Amino acid sequence: MNGAIRKILTGLTVPVALASWASPGWGQTAASPAINGADTAWVLISSALVLSMLVPGLALFYGGLVRSKNVLGTIMQSFAILCLVSVLWMVAGYSLSFGPDVKGVIGSLAWAGLSGVGLAPHATYGPTIPHQAFMIFQMMFAAITPALITGAFAERMKFSALLLFAGLWSLLVYTPVAHWIWGGGWLAQLGALDFAGGAVVHTSSGVSALVCVLVMGARHGYGTDYLAPHNLPMVLLGTGLVWVGWFGFNAGSALGPNEVAVVAFLATHTGAVAGGLAWTAIEWAHRGAPTVLGIASGVIAGLAMVTPGAGYVGPLAAFVMGLIAGSLSYAVIIKKGKFGYDDSLDVVGIHGVAGVGGMMLTGLLASKSVNTAGADGLLAGNPGFFAVQLVAALAVALFSAAVTYGILRLVDRLVGLRVTREEERAGLDISQHNERAYS
Repeated sequence: MNGAIRKILTGLTVPVALASWASPGWGQTAASPAINGADTAWVLISSALVLSMLVPGLALFYGGLVRSKNVLGTIMQSFAILCLVSVLWMVAGYSLSFGPDVKGVIGSLAWAGLSGVGLAPHATYGPTIPHQAFMIFQMMFAAITPALITGAFAERMKFSALLLFAGLWSLLVYTPVAHWIWGGGWLAQLGALDFAGGAVVHTSSGVSALVCVLVMGARHGYGTDYLAPHNLPMVLLGTGLVWVGWFGFNAGSALGPNEVAVVAFLATHTGAVAGGLAWTAIEWAHRGAPTVLGIASGVIAGLAMVTPGAGYVGPLAAFVMGLIAGSLSYAVIIKKGKFGYDDSLDVVGIHGVAGVGGMMLTGLLASKSVNTAGADGLLAGNPGFFAVQLVAALAVALFSAAVTYGILRLVDRLVGLRVTREEERAGLDISQHNERAYS
């Protein structure tokens, strides 16, 4: 009899544990009365908008930029990274990024498996929204960041290497950087500000992209073969989806439909249009014709540049940031041939340049008259804040570069980074997935 009872209890252990883990509040039966429905809806909708930046936005944008034999493989990378990082985020990534601080360096594993992350709000991470809402909003940031890097080594990385690299990079690069600035780590304690990801997303991914292309080398045929985008309408469709989603990225970071969200929303659009106009004007003057790819690239550069300051700068400052983004990114990209690196889809020239530049310009142009929770920049008489922004950008860049290099070496030793010359010639669609986009 006792043996039979023991077997029944043992059989119930796993289902009961899973049911407990799957309950909405992880042991809580009701939401806190402090929850604000409008704020919660704003964050959930913004989460969906950020998701749309990655799939289908970035997937289509990158997919159109590569050659036709690599379009499915490129799109697959965005979808696979989303799935993989979402799981890692719930298991450990969120806790390492936003969990209780450990000496300013990393979050503890107190929230691993989302233990303690329930429906009640967290005083720091959205006092009027469920903690889980903030968690899933940040999950989308964690997913899109390593996906941005894939544009740098497009058309030449093994799919197995891609999965291993993205998982390790998410845990070893993204989570510490997110904690340093957004999770109460040492850069936050210094006073660094990054409203929606200038350092956490764009600097980390842009600098890591540069390391990737230097370690992996150029595509076979780079500089001699025709490597132009195969589908510019797809690129424009992806750009539009990314642009719309970016409102969730930036305005959603206000965590409610409030005045700061309006500031960020306006700055986002202003930076985007300024970036697109600047790139178009310079390209027209330099090459004799404005291009569809140029205006799309300028818009993305403007969006990336304004992101760290979106909630701290007014519309005129955002317009200046966009103009600088379009101009500076264009200047860097047209020189990449002289530097000798094959950044396939210009991740370094757009996200790396705009990420570092945006942090610096936030240190220059931020104003407490726009957001009292922010800081005055150098132009408002606060050189100390500009110095902190410089430290934050340099720290994130150096850390990202060093750890990315180590990850690449490890992945290369375990599974190899690149497809073979024959597989690259055939294309990733066939060699990695046994599919064709077009008959």
